[in-house]
Amino acid sequence: MKNHTMKNSVLLFLTAVIWGVAFVAQSVGMDYVGPFTFNAVRFLLGGTVLLPFLMWKWKSGAIPGEHGKDKTDKTKSGWKITLTGGICCGCALCTASLLQQKGIQNTTVAKAGFITALYIIIVPVLGLFFHKKVRKLVWLGVGLAVAGMYLLCIKESFAIGRGDFYVFLCAIVFSIHILVIDYFSPKADGVALSCIQFYTSAILCGIGMFIWETPSWQAILSGWAPILYAGILSCGVAYTLQIIGQKGMDPTVASLILSLESVISLIAGWILLGQILSLREIFGCVLAFTAIILVQLPERKSGQTI
Repeated sequence: MKNHTMKNSVLLFLTAVIWGVAFVAQSVGMDYVGPFTFNAVRFLLGGTVLLPFLMWKWKSGAIPGEHGKDKTDKTKSGWKITLTGGICCGCALCTASLLQQKGIQNTTVAKAGFITALYIIIVPVLGLFFHKKVRKLVWLGVGLAVAGMYLLCIKESFAIGRGDFYVFLCAIVFSIHILVIDYFSPKADGVALSCIQFYTSAILCGIGMFIWETPSWQAILSGWAPILYAGILSCGVAYTLQIIGQKGMDPTVASLILSLESVISLIAGWILLGQILSLREIFGCVLAFTAIILVQLPERKSGQTI
C-alpha cells in the first residue's frame, strides 16, 4: 500500500513539474506565433495524443458503444452528455487559455504560475452562487491571496499590470472550467470528455487564428519545441499521469502535490529564462502559496485539534 501511494505521489509530482515548466513553453512560444495559433496547434496535439487511449478504452468495453457492453438508449444519452460536457469544457478552456497566453506576453512565468493557481481559492468562493457553504479556512485563504496578489501585481502607482490582470481573469475562467467539469465528469467518461474539450478548444482557437492572426507553417515549425511540449506533454501526457496518479489517492494529498505547479513555474522561469522576482514579489508568492495550501486542508471535525 505504501509503495502504491509513493508511486502515485511521484506521478502527481511529475504532473506538477510538467505543468510548471509548461509556463516557460507558453512564454517562449509567443516569440514565434500568436496566442490563437499556439493554442490551436497545442490543443489539436493534446486531443490527438489522447485518441489511442480513448480507442483502447472503447474497444475494451470501458466506454460503452459499438464494441462496448451495450447499445441501449442509456448509452446514447451518455454520449450526448459527454459531447455536451466536452463542448462546454472546451469553450471554457479555450477562453482561459487565451487569457493566459495574452497575460504571459506581459508578465513573468513565476507570477503567471502563482496567479493562475488562485483558481483553487476562487472555486469555493464561486460556490456561494450555488448556495454552497464556504469554510472559515477558505476566507482566511482569500485574505492571504488578496495580500499576495497586491504584493505580486500592484505597482507603486497602485495600477495592476496588464499581463497580471489577464492572468487573473484566466484564473477566474479556469475556476468556471473546473465547476463545469465537476458537473459533467460524474456523468461522462473522463478521457472522452477531455479529448472532446481539447478538439473543441482547437477548433475555436483555429477560427480566431484565421480571423485575427496570420498563421504560417514556417512560424509554427520555428516554434516546434514549446508547441510540442505544451501539446503533447502538458495536455496529453500530464493529463494521463494525473488520471493514473489520483486513482486511490487521498484527494487532499493529490491536490497539495499538484499545487507545487506554481512553485515549479517560479524555479523554471528563473533557471530557463533568467526571470528573477523582487523580494516583494517573492513574499507575495509565499502568501499566495500559503493561501492555496490552506484552502485544501481538510475541515477539522468536532473534538479534533489541528
